[in-house]
Amino acid sequence: MSKRQIQVLIVDDSAIVRGLLARALESDSDISVSGTAMHGKAALSWLNKHPVDIIILDVEMPVMDGLETLKRIQVEFPNLPVIMASSLTYHGAETTVKALALGASGCIAKPATKSVSESIDQIVLELVPLVKALAEKKSRKLSSGHSEPIFKRSPEERRQRFVPQILVIGSSTGGPKALTSLLADLPTDLSIPILITQHMPPLFTPMLAKHLTQDTGFPCQEGADGTVLERGHVYVAPGDFHMSVTKIADRMVTQLNQDPPEHYCRPSVNFLFRSAAEWYGHSVLGVMLTGMGDDGIEGTRDIVSRQGYMIAQDEESSVVWGMPAAVVNENLADEVLPLNQIASSITRLASRSLLAHESC
Repeated sequence: MSKRQIQVLIVDDSAIVRGLLARALESDSDISVSGTAMHGKAALSWLNKHPVDIIILDVEMPVMDGLETLKRIQVEFPNLPVIMASSLTYHGAETTVKALALGASGCIAKPATKSVSESIDQIVLELVPLVKALAEKKSRKLSSGHSEPIFKRSPEERRQRFVPQILVIGSSTGGPKALTSLLADLPTDLSIPILITQHMPPLFTPMLAKHLTQDTGFPCQEGADGTVLERGHVYVAPGDFHMSVTKIADRMVTQLNQDPPEHYCRPSVNFLFRSAAEWYGHSVLGVMLTGMGDDGIEGTRDIVSRQGYMIAQDEESSVVWGMPAAVVNENLADEVLPLNQIASSITRLASRSLLAHESC
C-alpha cells in the first residue's frame, strides 16, 4: 500500500510564486499540491470543500490578506498548520512576525534569485523539510499519545541547590509564539538577564524584539557588540549573526560574530549556550523550545557538563519536537515540561537568585 501524500494548499496572488512553490513541493514524492488560491477569501472557500494537511500563505494579498486569513483559519480550521511566505521587506517582516506570534507554524522567505532553478532549489531546501515536519506532527497529534519523557537527573534534588544567574533560550519553528507565551507568564522583575537565539532572517529579529516588548512587558532588544546585560532585560540574537556572552572589565556583555553557520543556522543556539556555559558555569539556566533539527545540542552538552540546569519543552506542546527532542533523547534535560509550565519552573529557580542578590 503506497504512503499517503501530504496535501498542500498554496495561497498567493502571484501566479509565478504559486508555480515556483508548486514545482518545488512536488519535486518530493511525499508531497502533493492539491490546490491554489489567489487570496484569503478564495482559500477559505476552497478549504470548506477540500481537506488539506498544510497551507502555504502569502503575507500580502488583495481581498483578504495573510494576517486576516490566518485568524479565520485558526477559528474555522484550528488544527491546520500554516506556513507564512514573506518577501524580505520591512512591512513583510513586521506582518510575518505578527502572524508567527499569533500561531503560524513557520515562515519562509519568497525566492529572491533571478534563476528559476535557483529559486526552486532555495524553496526545496527551506520548505520541504518544514512541510514534512509539520505534517508528521499533525499526524502524531491525531493518533494515540506519546511516550513518557526520560530524565537524566532528579528535578527535586537539583532544585535544592541550583541558583541561576542567566537564562538562555533556544527556539526555531513555532518559537515566536512559544517565546511570547513563556515571557508573558514570567514576572517582569525577574532577577536574571534573558538571552534568546531564535532562527530568523535579519529583518525579522528586530520585529521579534519589538513584539515581545509589546506583548510581554519585558524590555527586549537585539543584542549588539558590547551590550551590557541587565537583570530583567531580554536580548535577541540578530538575524545572520551568532550571539554569545563575554566579560569586558567587570561587566557581562553580548558579543556578535559572523562565523560559519552551525547546523545550517546563523544565529546558532550553540554560540549562546557554549559561551554562557563558559562564563557562568553551574549558574546557567537553559531552555530549549520548539524547533526543527538539533541546533544547540553541543551547547547543551556544555551547559550540562558544567552542572547547569536544562529545561526542554515537551513533545505535545511543541510545534516541531526536534531541538528539544535532541536534548531529551541524550538525557540532558533536568525537566521536560509543557510550554505552560516552563515559566513557573523558571520563576521558582530564579527566586533563589534574587535571594542571593539580596543577601550580598
